[in-house]
Amino acid sequence: MKNHSGKVLIAAPVHHVLIDGLKGVGYECIIMEQVTQAIAPGMIYNCTGIITSTRLQLNKELLDGAPLLRWIGRMGSGMEVIDTDYAAEKGIACFSSPEGNSNAVAEHALGMLLSLMKKISWSNEEVKQGLWRREENRGYELEGKTIGIIGFGNTGAAFAKKLLGFAVRILAYDKYKPENIPTHIVNCKNLTPIYEEADIISFHVPMQKDTVHYLDDIFITNMSKGFILINTSRGIVAGSKAIWNGLQSGKIKGICLDVWEQEPIEKMDESSLEIFRQIISLPQAIVTPHIAGYSHEALYKMSEILLHKILKA
Repeated sequence: MKNHSGKVLIAAPVHHVLIDGLKGVGYECIIMEQVTQAIAPGMIYNCTGIITSTRLQLNKELLDGAPLLRWIGRMGSGMEVIDTDYAAEKGIACFSSPEGNSNAVAEHALGMLLSLMKKISWSNEEVKQGLWRREENRGYELEGKTIGIIGFGNTGAAFAKKLLGFAVRILAYDKYKPENIPTHIVNCKNLTPIYEEADIISFHVPMQKDTVHYLDDIFITNMSKGFILINTSRGIVAGSKAIWNGLQSGKIKGICLDVWEQEPIEKMDESSLEIFRQIISLPQAIVTPHIAGYSHEALYKMSEILLHKILKA
């Protein structure tokens, strides 16, 4: 793919390093971050490349409407937005950049966890309301806890790296690449050790058939201890009804969620919205609007990594 010519649709926020790099080798960049699925066919018909994030679903129908398309670049991870099998059949190369935002996600997960355990967010809101409650906001320390990391790709590994300075015990399970787990972390052959020992569970898995509602009522029942849930992967990995049931029963002691089963808020149906409102009102809930991997630095790193992969291919 050394013929760097033609039009490229930039359908995602990117750093100018990517745009400048593509232009520098001969591509014409069409910047339309707010492109919709409805108008996309008319935009990509004569495009050689597409840079996307989550806005477009590059399905069979859309790919068939782009006869000149040679490559697709995904800002971040989450290749479920692209029909990669069909793209491969058509000779369309697909690139992602999970290395670029893994540190941002890891820092965000750790930040939410510490904020929850130390009751930082909740007590801060109380202080703003004129309340000064010390005993009620007594927190817990991370040191000595056992943390189960499910999925040990770029973000799971980055989160584990952040945790090593806190004197915690880390259990890791990766169904597809267990060889990625280093020797100083407990490599679990199945979920049993995590069910039996974990105080905290953190999901770092892609969205695919076997990860939909990975956390469900059965998963929660299998946990021996009450636990804190962290999910910075995809909202559908942790079922919202199961989360609510777990919080009500006390089996889930707290949640740190950067993603939701249906998002954003304006796209939630009434049932999901009702559960969402009930959960976010709880002091043991920290929910952020899918921003874990969205740092300024990550935008640059993802853009630079995608540029390198595109030009190298």
